[in-house]
Amino acid sequence: MPDDNDTLLDVRDLKTHFFTDEGVVKAVDGVNLSLKRGQTLCVVGESGCGKSVTARSILRIVPAPGRIVSGEISFRGRHGDRIDLARMNPRGRDIRNIRGREISMIFQEPMSSLSPVHTIGSQLMEAILLHLPVSKGEARKRAVSLLDLVGIPRASEQLDAYSFELSGGMRQRAMIAIALACEPQLLIADEPTTALDVTTQANILDLIRELQEDSGMSVLFITHDLSVVAEIADEVVVMYLGRDVESGDVDTIFHNPKHPYTRALLQSIPRYDSLAGERLYSLKGTVPHPFSRPAGCPFHPRCDDVIAGQCNTNDPQRYSISAGHSVRCLLYAAEENRSVVDTPA
Repeated sequence: MPDDNDTLLDVRDLKTHFFTDEGVVKAVDGVNLSLKRGQTLCVVGESGCGKSVTARSILRIVPAPGRIVSGEISFRGRHGDRIDLARMNPRGRDIRNIRGREISMIFQEPMSSLSPVHTIGSQLMEAILLHLPVSKGEARKRAVSLLDLVGIPRASEQLDAYSFELSGGMRQRAMIAIALACEPQLLIADEPTTALDVTTQANILDLIRELQEDSGMSVLFITHDLSVVAEIADEVVVMYLGRDVESGDVDTIFHNPKHPYTRALLQSIPRYDSLAGERLYSLKGTVPHPFSRPAGCPFHPRCDDVIAGQCNTNDPQRYSISAGHSVRCLLYAAEENRSVVDTPA
């Protein structure tokens, strides 16, 4: 595990399972990621790959019947001490002091995340009063300045508005204001622009980037939109069926992808230099049902480079391609001097 002061968050072999009457759903089944201070890490993959559950696991807000069964979530606190969030009581005082203060989250759909019976101001002030030693008057002034900071017009008036009185873009800005209320070190953004139009989406991305530059916070950005990744990411983790299948810096992932799944995602993007009449690449099949995970490499039923007799029986480990670039694929297991990254005990 990295021990340097620049590494804010380090997740190792995280497994979060849901124990249902029908069986065990391995939503997160061995995820590894690392995020440095001031950087943006994008987690990408199709729906159902475990991105949101990974984010909720970090904040310890996984709903029942899910729970973390193994792994480490190492977070360096504001005072420099390193904490394993996976070992904390999800309902304890220690983790509640971290949520909203050290780590905040922008949820995917603000309409379902914001209370419809409380004003935007009361929800924003609640976070401030909970974590900061200020009076109600000071909290209200701070709330107004936060709404103004995220670009909400007539902030002092909108403070007394309800979520259903705001547009989708304004609701998302209010969510960002709540997340930033206590100046967290880490902001987790779970597909914050999915339900917004293109113009509003661009404005929200610009806002997050500007706020990050001003405050120096780290951002864990979850998305399935690779155009967003290309615009904002420093590092990228590609997830498939609960695992990280490839990770590296954004230039490496886009210009030198190694995993067949990463290459397939990139080939599925419309290109400006496409020939007339050329059909867009379509990734065959779908993400397997949680109760019917394939043996061996989880991606092998959809892979164009599958090795018969190996990919369907052997579970690939993480192999180091170069400094900071790793991949889970048997295509690289036999290469000379190939090293295994963090093999679980």
